[in-house]
Amino acid sequence: MEEPGAEMRQTPTYSIQSAVASGRLKLSAALKDHVVYCGTKSALDSVSRVMALELSPHNIRVNTVNPTVVMTDMGRVGWSEPAKANEMLRKIPLGRFAEVDEVVNTILFLLSDVAPMVNAVTLPVDGGFLAC
Repeated sequence: MEEPGAEMRQTPTYSIQSAVASGRLKLSAALKDHVVYCGTKSALDSVSRVMALELSPHNIRVNTVNPTVVMTDMGRVGWSEPAKANEMLRKIPLGRFAEVDEVVNTILFLLSDVAPMVNAVTLPVDGGFLAC
C-alpha cells in the first residue's frame, strides 16, 4: 500500500509567485496617505491565498512576498529625505532598508525545489518590522 500523498510528491510542482511591495508592513498599522496603495496590496495577499487554495490540487503553489522599503531607484528617491527615512528606520530592528537582491533571493527560494511545502504564505522581508 502506497503512503498517502506519495503520488502528489512525485508529481512536479509549479509555483506562482506574487512579489508584493510594502503594502502591509504591519498588520495593526496603516500608512498615512496610502489608502489605495495599502488596500490594493492587502487585496493581493487575499487573492494569493484564494489562488493557493484553488491551485494546490494542481500542484501549483502561490505565495506573496512583502518587503519593507526596497532600495530600488524609486526607493532611493522616495526615501532620500533623512527625516522621513529615519522615522521608518527606527521601526526596523535591523536598522536598514532592504536591497533588491534580498527580495529576489527570497523569491528564488520560494520558487525552488527546496521549498515544496511552502504554500499560501505571506512572507515579510522586513528586517523585523513586524516584530515591533
